[in-house]
Amino acid sequence: MATDIKETAHAVDAVAVMGLLPTRPRLLALGEPTHGEDTLLELRNDLFRRLVEEEGYRTIAIESDCLRGLLVDAYVTSGTGTLDEVMEHGFSHGWGAFAGNRELVRWMRAHNDGRPAHERLRFAGVDGPLEITGAASPREALTALHDHLEARVDAHLLPCTTETLDHLLGADDRWTDPTAMTDPARSVGRSAEADRLRLLTDELVALLEIRTPHLIEKSSREEWDRACLYGRTATGLLRYHHAMAAPSPARMTRLVALRDSMMAHNLLAVAARGPALVHAHNSHLQREKSAMPTWEGPVEWWSAGALVSARLGAEYAFLSTALGTLRHRGVDTPPQDTLEGLLYALPEDPCLIDARRLAAALGDTPPAPRVSPWFGYAPFDPAHLADSDGLVFVKDVPRG
Repeated sequence: MATDIKETAHAVDAVAVMGLLPTRPRLLALGEPTHGEDTLLELRNDLFRRLVEEEGYRTIAIESDCLRGLLVDAYVTSGTGTLDEVMEHGFSHGWGAFAGNRELVRWMRAHNDGRPAHERLRFAGVDGPLEITGAASPREALTALHDHLEARVDAHLLPCTTETLDHLLGADDRWTDPTAMTDPARSVGRSAEADRLRLLTDELVALLEIRTPHLIEKSSREEWDRACLYGRTATGLLRYHHAMAAPSPARMTRLVALRDSMMAHNLLAVAARGPALVHAHNSHLQREKSAMPTWEGPVEWWSAGALVSARLGAEYAFLSTALGTLRHRGVDTPPQDTLEGLLYALPEDPCLIDARRLAAALGDTPPAPRVSPWFGYAPFDPAHLADSDGLVFVKDVPRG
C-alpha cells in the first residue's frame, strides 16, 4: 500500500497539474483548508505564477469582495493607485493584511508592466460583499448599475430615478446592523422598501440585458461586464437580506447557499472572458456538498465549485489542499489511520497527489476521517477523494 501511495505523488508544479487533467480547464480552482497561513499563500503564488507563464491563464480570482476587487484589478492592469492603497481597500475579510496576498498583487503588477492590454493578467474578487456578521448595503452596486444605464439609455426607459433609489435604501447602517445575523427581526430585508428595491433591481438588470448591443456600442464590453457585475451583486445582496429576515429553520442553510450562488455566478463570468485560476476555501470549491456547524445547527449546501462544475463539466478542475500539522493552532501529527497520516509518511513536501488514482489504490475502505481540535481547520474527507482532480498535501505549516 505504501508503494501504491508513493506512486500517486508528484511535485507541485504546472506540468504535474496539467498531467492530471484531460485538457486545460477554463477554470482551475485551488482550495485551502484554512485561511491566512503564509505557507499556503506562498505555495499558491508559486503555482499560479507557473500556470500563468506556462499555460496562459489570464485571471487570478480569490475569495474576496467582488466590488473591492475592482480596485485591485485597476492597479495590476494599469497602475491605478498604490500597492498600500489597494491592499487596504481592495480586499475583504482582512485578506489585504497577509504578506502572501501582497506579494501576489505586487507580482501581478510587475508581470503586466509594459504588456499590451490583451496580454495583461487580470484580478477578480469572487465573493459577495459579505462578512460572517452580515452583508453590505446594496447601495454601491445598485446605484452604480443605475448610473451606467442612466448615462446610456433614454430616461423614459429607466424604471426609477437615483433619488427614488436613495429614498428606498435609506441609511446604510439599517442594512449592515450585525445583530440581524442572529435576530431576523432586526433585518430590513423584508421591509416594503426592500421589496420595492428587489423589483426595481430586476427591471434594471432586464434593461441591461435587452439593451446589450446598444450599451456595448456606447461604451465597451469591459464597461458592460462591470455593469453586469453590479447587477449580479445588487440582486444577490437583496436576496441575501431577504433570507436574513426570515425566521425559518432553513435560514442559515439558505444564507450559506446564497453566498455560494453569488460566488458561482462571479466565477462563471470570470471564466467567460478566458482561462482563470481561483483560490478559496475547499468548502467553496469542492464538487460534493459542503457542511458546517452554525449557532442554528448544522447546515449543508452546494458549494460554488459544485454549481460551476455542473455548468462547465470538464472545463472546471479542482485541486483541494490538506495539511499534516498546524501546531500553532493545536493541530498535531495526524493519526496513521487517516488520509493525512498516510500522506505524512511520504518524503515529498509539498506534493501533488493524483486523487482518483489514490482513491482506486485505497479501494472500498477509505481511511478514517480526521478530527481537528481547532474549528478553523477543516480536514479532508477521504470519502470524497475521487471528487477532486488532485490533492495538494503540505506536511507542516509553521507559524507565519
